[in-house]
Amino acid sequence: MERTPWWAAQWLADGHDGHALRELAGLNGKDSHAVRDLLPTALAETGVEILPTRLAAATASFRDLAEMLLLRRADPQWVVKRVEQVIVQAQYDDDVLNLPLGHLYGLDDEWEGGWGRTSADLKAEVEARCSEQLRVAAPWPMRRSS
Repeated sequence: MERTPWWAAQWLADGHDGHALRELAGLNGKDSHAVRDLLPTALAETGVEILPTRLAAATASFRDLAEMLLLRRADPQWVVKRVEQVIVQAQYDDDVLNLPLGHLYGLDDEWEGGWGRTSADLKAEVEARCSEQLRVAAPWPMRRSS
């Protein structure tokens, strides 16, 4: 939270503007309550949509990870590590774990431990789950920029 006012100042420098954004940029960051109170309005002033639930946020992250993998902009093992981070951030929410990429949770142990399936089988599993993830409907109305 201490860096949030600095981010707000950067957003102002990038041309975004608004009362809450200016007020947030003026804080020192040590008052986390003031930062939390202003942040949603300041983000709205920059055009950022706050996702309503953990499931929505995880689904958006998983969708991006799946696209990156299938466009060959990410390595399967890297995707598995990011999936674990998302699941931890979502506090092991069952709905998140039940998403196609959520099923990859724990795969990094198998991969790094060298037990179980072959590396080729693990890569195929990640690709299959990524393809499946892109077919899952988002749990909120998605607005993609064109």
